[in-house]
Amino acid sequence: MLIPHASLSPDSLRGVVEEYVSREGTEYGDREYTMDEKVRHVLQQLERGEIFIDYDPDSSTCNLVTREQADR
Repeated sequence: MLIPHASLSPDSLRGVVEEYVSREGTEYGDREYTMDEKVRHVLQQLERGEIFIDYDPDSSTCNLVTREQADR
């Protein structure tokens, strides 16, 4: 179930994004980024409609997905 990012409170949205960017396997290449920089990049992608929040009610978890993944 896709959740519009604008429907979340700023604190809830930041919590979802921070949890996502702190997962293992979310590498950003050669340069090291701070948590705030990573969060800002993801928030910008959400604003541009490049990624979406996908909520799984069975596991009560959120994931961020691309447009292609959301269309599946």
